[in-house]
Amino acid sequence: MMPGIDQRYAGVALASALLFGVGTPLAKALLGALDPVLLAGLLYAGSGLGLALVVLLRKKAKAAPLDRRHLPWLAGAVASGGVAAPLLLLWGLSRIPASEASLLLNLEAVITVLVASVIFGEHVSARVWAATAIMLSAGLLLAWTPGESFPLSAGALAIVGACLFWALDNNLTRPISAADPVKIALVKGLAAGLFNIAVAALTGSAAPRGVVVAEALVLGAFSYGASLVLYIIALRHLGSARTGAHFASAPFIGAAVALIALDEKAGPAFWWTLALMMAATALLITERHTHRHTHESLRHEHTHVHDEHHRHSHTRGDDEPHSHWHVHEPLTHWHPHLPDLHHRHRH
Repeated sequence: MMPGIDQRYAGVALASALLFGVGTPLAKALLGALDPVLLAGLLYAGSGLGLALVVLLRKKAKAAPLDRRHLPWLAGAVASGGVAAPLLLLWGLSRIPASEASLLLNLEAVITVLVASVIFGEHVSARVWAATAIMLSAGLLLAWTPGESFPLSAGALAIVGACLFWALDNNLTRPISAADPVKIALVKGLAAGLFNIAVAALTGSAAPRGVVVAEALVLGAFSYGASLVLYIIALRHLGSARTGAHFASAPFIGAAVALIALDEKAGPAFWWTLALMMAATALLITERHTHRHTHESLRHEHTHVHDEHHRHSHTRGDDEPHSHWHVHEPLTHWHPHLPDLHHRHRH
């Protein structure tokens, strides 16, 4: 396997970041016409409806199906990333500039790395920890409000809370990332969308104009739905910490759109924070990891081609890529890798 191949899915994670990053300031623009809770519901409903259309129109998926084993992980991901996080994000967006909120969202990468390492036991290198410390410093610098009795404003604290719940979502989704990413994102979108719309209705949110609803649904289909599908694919191949690191570019994109489209002003702290976060992201995306390692026997199902990790025989057609249950025999070798489905060994 050629050196550097472990980062080949970075482009997928960055595309996910692009779609989500553009959506943050656009969601801010919709807050004037929609209650935050209702907007969260419409964004996720748009995600689910858009992906439902994809499922109806696509040919037979070459992906592992969702089954009952995935439900506990999926339920936790929906509750944390589909309900709690967007509510906190939109509440915070209503109280601080979109450019600052976009950069503050980079803390999601920091917290994702911490949760992946401390709670889920994912290997995190010294380079990743160093970049995480830089991101944390940058986030604190951006969130600090001089002259206030508390160092963090209420809006900034809400964004940090959203990052925490999305970090949990990221790590809860990783164990099921081998399944069909479109269906995972579809379930998360519809469940979170219906919940938030119901909460908005019960709390007396005003009925919005039809054109605003349509705009929110379309934004959700791309910024949440398509972005989440790409994110799940990246999770499968890069692991939670590294995917989160690549996704940290989303706030840069969102901040740039906010400054240009919403005519917001950037203070000195904004530019210092941007420089720090760019340096941290550069550290993360240039990471290389290689050593002699052993694969234990493993039986699972996911989309794959026949490579050095998939040398099993078939009793049916060999069209690639394909998905089916297969067994990995014990194997010891050396090559560059990241904690994907086949490299979750101890270090």
